[in-house]
Amino acid sequence: MQKAVHNDPYAMVLGAFDILHLTGHDLRDIGCKARREILYGIIKPDSRIQFSEAMPGDAKSIFYLVDQAGIEGIVSKRADSKYRSGPTSNWLKTKSFTVDEFELLGVERERGKAAMALLADPGSGKYVGTAFITLGRDMKERLWKRVQEHAGPPPEAMKKRPATQWVGHGVKLRIKHLRGDHSHIRHASLLGFSDES
Repeated sequence: MQKAVHNDPYAMVLGAFDILHLTGHDLRDIGCKARREILYGIIKPDSRIQFSEAMPGDAKSIFYLVDQAGIEGIVSKRADSKYRSGPTSNWLKTKSFTVDEFELLGVERERGKAAMALLADPGSGKYVGTAFITLGRDMKERLWKRVQEHAGPPPEAMKKRPATQWVGHGVKLRIKHLRGDHSHIRHASLLGFSDES
């Protein structure tokens, strides 16, 4: 499997951390450590594909360093585990979250779906993604009141979203999201208003 680790398409580097098939051979029944040794052996020097090195040691210490570096998390795998699709106890992804302030662009409410806050970078006003609105009833009512008080037109750069109530400038929110690229937030949820503790 491969993962892009650079945002510039002209300088993209791929990080490879596992291999499931090679020249028509299924490698999924081989242990993880052996699969990674095969992978390491086929990646050429100076390639755009880089081998993703293992970090042996205490998981809590490694996660602390990853969290401090602003990386989105770590994946831990059992060295002897065979590859199986779907949920398994053989590997674990530990995510690193942070809390930042974003500006509210609008609230999208579709019947039968969770409400979403559309968010922008407070400095540039550029759209950065959405966050689930998982607040208690009182907070939801206060949020909706602010949305109505600050109603405004949709930003010019945004595509039409018929189920969205757009908001003008002025509503800032605290958002918990996965660490990493701030130009597009992921796994985000709304915690509350920035002007309230």
